Amino acid sequence: MSKNSLKTLVEKEVPADLSEYIPNRFDVVGDIAIVSIPPELWDYSEMIATKIVSMRGNIRTVLNKASRVKGDHRVSDFEILLGDSTVTTHGEFKYRYLLDLSEVFFNPRLGYERHRVTSLVLPREDVLVPFCGVGPFAIPAAIRDVSVFCVEKNRYACHWLAENIRLNNFKGNIYPINADAGDIPVILDMKFDRLIVPTPYGQDHFFSLLSPLLKEGGMMHFYTFQVAEDIEKSKQAFKDAGYETISVRRCGNVARGVSRWVFDLKKNRLAKG
Repeated sequence: MSKNSLKTLVEKEVPADLSEYIPNRFDVVGDIAIVSIPPELWDYSEMIATKIVSMRGNIRTVLNKASRVKGDHRVSDFEILLGDSTVTTHGEFKYRYLLDLSEVFFNPRLGYERHRVTSLVLPREDVLVPFCGVGPFAIPAAIRDVSVFCVEKNRYACHWLAENIRLNNFKGNIYPINADAGDIPVILDMKFDRLIVPTPYGQDHFFSLLSPLLKEGGMMHFYTFQVAEDIEKSKQAFKDAGYETISVRRCGNVARGVSRWVFDLKKNRLAKG
């Protein structure tokens, strides 16, 4: 454990029998730090927030994540421990994203993964991004002289997406759509060269729903949550549906034994749909 880790700094200030409850890490979105403090440590929450600020000089606000992501808009409940605003601007590679964490879902841990996938987009492709949020997949993809259709149900996220299109001085072909991803086959009567699908937890049925929208030979980057032991079974299921698995990557753990994975899939000519 690092000498300067949050746990190391905090455990000096709490009783020994509570040290097991100290968070091991926190996330940073712009100048906001997000930490999950269990009830056992609530009396020490202000101290923990102060320690976080001492570790990262750019932090202006510290939020306690009081609930898991929930509801159609996939937003957590937050309690402000330090500071006075949930609005921030997050930098990711050469892009900036303005957002309000009380209104939208944003995962800073996926920064490298978003860069990896959007770097694969080829000029003149038609790209579909459901669950696009405030635009961290859609905007970098759209910079590459392509047409990007991005769909998001949360109207607040759509507001921030529009702000971020302007913030990044983007003038290309990007088409935000405020709609439920389940309605995409009805809304969009076209086929795409590439699908980037950051699927929410437990929503794997979107693979079958969106597959008919992908051209033969097209690429789908499908994100899902599962245990490592199920990877081979998933590969077989994608093969049975007419897809070749080009690569599989772990994109972080979400629960004990459960990780987020991305399957880079190529649609064969004999694929279903």
